[in-house]
Parts: sequence; structure tokens; C-alpha cells
Amino acid sequence: MPEWLLNVLFLLMNGLIWGLIIALIALGLSLIFGVMGIVNMAHGDLYMVGAVLAFYLIPLLGSFWLALLVVPLIIAVIAAPIERFILRPYEGHHAVTMIATVGISFILQQAALATYGGIPKKMADPWDVTFNLFGVSYPGYRLLIAGISIVILAAIWLFLYRTSYGVLIRASIQDKNMAAAMGIDVNRVLIGTFVLGSVLAAIGGVLAAPITQVFYLMGADVALLAFIVVIIGGLGSLGGTLVAALSLCAIEGVMSAVLNPTLSKAAIFVVMIVILMIRPRGLFGEAEH
Repeated sequence: MPEWLLNVLFLLMNGLIWGLIIALIALGLSLIFGVMGIVNMAHGDLYMVGAVLAFYLIPLLGSFWLALLVVPLIIAVIAAPIERFILRPYEGHHAVTMIATVGISFILQQAALATYGGIPKKMADPWDVTFNLFGVSYPGYRLLIAGISIVILAAIWLFLYRTSYGVLIRASIQDKNMAAAMGIDVNRVLIGTFVLGSVLAAIGGVLAAPITQVFYLMGADVALLAFIVVIIGGLGSLGGTLVAALSLCAIEGVMSAVLNPTLSKAAIFVVMIVILMIRPRGLFGEAEH
């Protein structure tokens, strides 16, 4: 196999695996915006906090996999009072809630800077195994990430479409006022959705930590990409989020073989503009009735 083709295949594989992580993060962002109408500017920083917590907890717990279970629980404990005491009092005031999440973002970043420091750090590979892929060794942990992400995405699909609470969330996305009029406890849905979205961001941070540098500003680029995925995929669409995340990250991965990182990222914006010209509500977004 020609070396250039092998490089492209590896970049494509890396892009698809990264796309699965972005799908987890973007799905949480989409659910929060769909139900609460909040543009959560702190979403990327919850991803960062998940990675930083994993960096500290792995040595304490002695296991990456145990940290993967504990970190989401910690984030859930943090997210619940944020929704209840900071965001809920300003429900419906979109500008105020967006500014509030900017403040939360700043607090999380500065807390990480004060405790973790400003120097990027690299975590050890939790599964130091390689597989023969196209005749070349490929990190087993990246393949494991893909499997874990697919399982979590499948579990979220089952939760949203096969449980009564999932029905409440989807009903609230469609029309929150109508859902409340039908007797749905919207406040319970709000806090549950914000916690779920935050937990998905944190899980993405834990999974991504061993393949990227852990840094207190690492959430910025991820948040931007997650917002683009939500816009392209369509609000509240699990399928749209997955398709958009995989496609965009695969495009960026392949483009990075021939372009510099800045131009490969710019290509994503070109794709977004073209798609929105054809489908203003995203690939799977539903038109208002």
C-alpha cells in the first residue's frame, strides 16, 4: 500500500474516533439547548474539568476505568446546583443565561489554572496495546474509545426513545410549554437534562485525556466544534449529531494530510456554510409547524 494512502487511512481512522468523542459532547450540548434554550458556553470547560479530574483521580484510584465511572458522578454533583441555583432563576432570559454560562466557564478555567497549572500535561495510555491495522501498529486504546463511545451513544438512544423519562425530554424539546400544560414536571426534566448533558461532556473529557494534552483551555476548540456539529446535525437529533460529528472530524482528519491545521479547520466552516445554505435547520432538523 502506498505510504500516502496509508497516512490518509490513519488520519481518517483518527478523525472517525475523535468524531465519536465529539458526538458525545455535542449531544449533551444539543439536549441542553433543546430543552432549556440555553447556549451553554461552559460546556467545553465541563469537558476540560472531566479530563483534569481524571488526571488527578487515576493515581488516587489506581485505575483509569474506575476514574471513568467516578468523574461523571462528580460532574453530576457539580452540574445539579448550577442548573438549580444559577440558571433556573433566569429561565427564558436567553442573554442572561448565556452570560451566566460565560461566568461559569471563567470560574472553571481559573479553578483549573489555580489547581492544575497552566502547563499542558500528557497522561499515560491506560491500555498500552497495539493492533495490526493496514500492516502497521495502531494504538488499541483508540479502538477501545470507539467501542466505548458507540456503547454510550447506543445507551443514550435507548434512554431517549425507550424510557418514559426519555419521552419527557423529547416532549420538552418539541414544546416545553405544552409539556408543562400536560402535567410534565418540567423542572425535573430541566435539571435532569442539564446533568445528563454535563456528564456526557465529562465522559468525553476522560476518554480524550490519554490521546490529547490535558490543559485548562483545552475545552475551547472542542466547544466550537461541538456547536458546529449541533448546528449541522439538527437540534436534538441523535442521528444528526452522530453523522455530523463523524463527517466533520473525518473531513478535518483527511484534509490535514494535505493542508495545514488552520486550513483544515477552515474547511469545516465551509462545509457548515454549504449545508446550512441547503438545509437551514441542519441535516436532520425538523421544520417548525
